[in-house]
Amino acid sequence: MTSFSWQRAVIKIGSALISPNGKGCSAEYLLSIAKFITASRQQGKEVIIVSSGSVAAGRSSIKTGLQATIAEKQAMAAIGQTQMMANWARFFDFPCAQILLTLDDLHDRRRYVNVKNTLRELLANHALPIVNENDTVAVDEIKVGDNDNLAAHTALVAQADTLIICTDVDGLFNADPRKNPDAELLPCVDVITPEISALAGGAGSAVGTGGMITKLQAAQKCGESGVQTLLVNGRHASVFDALSQGMCPGTLFKATNNLRSAKHKWLSHTVKSNGTLNIDKGAYLALSEKGASLLAVGISEVSGNFKSNDAVDILYEGSVIAKGISLYSHSELRSIKGLNSSRIESVLGFSHGEEAIHRDDLVLSQNLRQNLR
Repeated sequence: MTSFSWQRAVIKIGSALISPNGKGCSAEYLLSIAKFITASRQQGKEVIIVSSGSVAAGRSSIKTGLQATIAEKQAMAAIGQTQMMANWARFFDFPCAQILLTLDDLHDRRRYVNVKNTLRELLANHALPIVNENDTVAVDEIKVGDNDNLAAHTALVAQADTLIICTDVDGLFNADPRKNPDAELLPCVDVITPEISALAGGAGSAVGTGGMITKLQAAQKCGESGVQTLLVNGRHASVFDALSQGMCPGTLFKATNNLRSAKHKWLSHTVKSNGTLNIDKGAYLALSEKGASLLAVGISEVSGNFKSNDAVDILYEGSVIAKGISLYSHSELRSIKGLNSSRIESVLGFSHGEEAIHRDDLVLSQNLRQNLR
């Protein structure tokens, strides 16, 4: 087995584990997963679930023919969502939060940032986010299409360092283990090459929509953004005992980029700055030496015309020392600059949060990072 470490993980649980018989929710395979999640949280780690199974959970409640229509499947999902959430909630003594997403939510920048902020707030308040595709309203053109890729998108928007895909196979093999008894498990994959992709077969379950192809797609998306992916068999309790000990009993897909460098590249080269914030010495030291968030109290001057969730440059003594995503617009920051965070709501009448720029949305400039080494 390959060793690994993590701090914030997205755990994807497939339909075959939620609803093994394709009708209704089951606890058969979920207890071990729930114990692993609880134990991980007690160790100070953060977990987000991406759960399949809403259509399967609601299937028995909707009368349908041999081939269910889109409307019938959406009705199944509407019923199954409540059953699926109730099924998860009974395992935990902390709040579970439901988040339903479509492709539109992930492609629209403002919605994407809102999803990120919601996940961040839920984790900060020790709730367990449970994400699923919004099958009750999604049609083909706005569907992610499978929860493997949804889990990858969720890992990226949540800025997780790990994606754990729990399925009904032991990992990636060098041949189809269902057909070839000599097939060998690949414990570690450094890079997903065309040869690795060729090992993926079709969908392995009649319940879910994803096969090995979508799992490799998810692993590749995550790897390129600095997130490692684990593919494990969620049917075996021993798998989660191994995970708790920092060992991957399935296949570990390594990240090909560093998580921080991937975020730095995105902020530095993809997102355009629409304004500048000048900061005082206290804020400069907090950002450069402590890796802290930027608070309004440390902002001395606001320039530009930017909206909430736009990128801005951060200046100290005339030099750009960082770049980040502002939680507040230019006019709002002009009203609260220099003020303690506790006064934000009384001045603006609302609050987007204590930080002007959260540390998760902030990267130091290359020159400053080199000077700090």
